Amino acid sequence: MNIQRVILALVLLLQSSWAAAQATDAKELIRLAMDHWRGSTSYVENTMTIHRPDWERTMSMVGWTEGSKNSLMRVTGPAKDAGNGTLLKDNNMWSYTPRINRIIKVPSSMMNQSWMGSDFSNKDINKATDLLEQYEHRLVETREQDGHAIYVIEAIPHEDAAVVWGKEVVVIRDDFVMLRQEFWDQADVLVKAMDTLEIKSISGRTVATVMRMSETATPDEWTQVTIGAIEFDIDLPGNLFTLSSLRNPRQ
Repeated sequence: MNIQRVILALVLLLQSSWAAAQATDAKELIRLAMDHWRGSTSYVENTMTIHRPDWERTMSMVGWTEGSKNSLMRVTGPAKDAGNGTLLKDNNMWSYTPRINRIIKVPSSMMNQSWMGSDFSNKDINKATDLLEQYEHRLVETREQDGHAIYVIEAIPHEDAAVVWGKEVVVIRDDFVMLRQEFWDQADVLVKAMDTLEIKSISGRTVATVMRMSETATPDEWTQVTIGAIEFDIDLPGNLFTLSSLRNPRQ
């Protein structure tokens, strides 16, 4: 009986250790994918196309990131939208609208609302790190595709997490390019997904250059982001991620 108990205890310990290792590896994969996209700092120029069955509009944008907590995104065109921007700093977010010359702090209750009428939320556009901090992670599948290892990770929110999703599923390639991110509701129904449609090498790094976000219920409505230029690990002004910079561009 004692031997059986020892064997059972060892089996449970091994199972627990394996589960912990899987969780650690899954979280680390997501962190590496996010770091791969941002670098220590980054600057990006892109276009965003919002497509609906009866209309379509495109905006040009520039953005900067520093670490995982600071980001600034600013619209540069068309003229009627130019100057609109958002600042994310230490989990706080502000938006600026030049038309009314006003900076508004975005409450947490609005972080999942649409950014400028697109299929991206305020949180999506500023690449908030909630996926790392508010979820438990599990590697659910590893497969081969086009000569790459592909990792499928399921992220379940902590019980006290301030998030709206019941779970997220992330698909990451072995070079840390995020291929797909799914958003599931509390009833385990897929609500929306972001897919990488094109991958290129830019500034010496392989990155997703065309990404499309769409909702499952309306597949003919989508928002696509296309990267025009991107730089990593660059020097940025010390006053870039400030409310003053959000209102009065210095870049």
